[in-house]
Amino acid sequence: MNTKSLLSQKHQLSSTKSQVDFLEDSTLTKFSEKLIQQNLFPLTPIPLEVFQVNIGKMCNQVCKHCHVDAGPDRKEIMTRETMQLCIDAIKVSGATTVDLTGGAPEMNPDFRWFVEELSILGKKIIVRCNLTIIVANKKYNDLPEFFKKHKVEIVSSLPYFTASKTDSQRGDGVFEKSIQALGMLNSVGYSKKESGLILNLVYNPSGAFLPSDQSSLEKEFKLKLKSLYDIDFNNLFAITNLPISRFLEFLVNSGNYDNYMEKLINAYNPIAAENVMCRNTLSISWNGFIYDCDFNQMLEMKIDVEEKRQHISNFEINGINQRRIKTNQHCFGCTAGSGSSCSGNVA
Repeated sequence: MNTKSLLSQKHQLSSTKSQVDFLEDSTLTKFSEKLIQQNLFPLTPIPLEVFQVNIGKMCNQVCKHCHVDAGPDRKEIMTRETMQLCIDAIKVSGATTVDLTGGAPEMNPDFRWFVEELSILGKKIIVRCNLTIIVANKKYNDLPEFFKKHKVEIVSSLPYFTASKTDSQRGDGVFEKSIQALGMLNSVGYSKKESGLILNLVYNPSGAFLPSDQSSLEKEFKLKLKSLYDIDFNNLFAITNLPISRFLEFLVNSGNYDNYMEKLINAYNPIAAENVMCRNTLSISWNGFIYDCDFNQMLEMKIDVEEKRQHISNFEINGINQRRIKTNQHCFGCTAGSGSSCSGNVA
């Protein structure tokens, strides 16, 4: 398993322009055509609910499917100044939830300060924790208690309830460390009745196929994790892998790109298209630029407003609420089957 990001490898697909050009250079059905047929083009926002902030691409893992191309060799980190600009924007945005992601967001030196400040605002806080960071170093061992103190909702990826499938996607030893971390979260009350502490897991397929039924997967995961490891969690989110960054590289190298895209296109669900997360979400990059969603962020498709308003330092909610949402071929991943978002199914 490669331990370097595409950027460090100087891979062609580390360039967002190369990725966008590749996605657009196809005879396959265009995503915009589907929206036009449905009278949904251009996509427009509904009231903002979620402010998703990527506070850095640094991570202690190098996962095969990572659309962020995160890893230990990525040094992009959000500054406290930019975090403060985010806080100022959140206050006037109308958003009720702040979703912190990375990389491993906990590796940002100002992560705890940011969570504490967001907690004062009274917003629901979600942290996308890769689990292994909790046991990676002693300085992170107290994260479960910190999360508990601030009533943080945890969302963590666990590709499967066996070591072989998990480690093949996320790296050797990841499953064992993930189970250890889940036990630590359970021990402080996460997913326990009446604690109010929410622990959700994320399932991503390990190959060029769509996820199985989310409800069935959740039942299976709960049964296996409880019986084998005495682990509890609240919900399982089944998320479709989008053809971006490392997963796009995998599709191209394995000769699966066209077949995978055809699967996504053939599984297009009009109801999912109406409920895509970019309609009620904003995504902020580590350097403060604003995007319709996390996936557009990774393709550097900035929000469709006047240029100076594309940065959090000039946040203006009225223009954002009246924008056109940018789409491309990768968006088929969010509309296939039961739909996919950072919170699982949307249809």
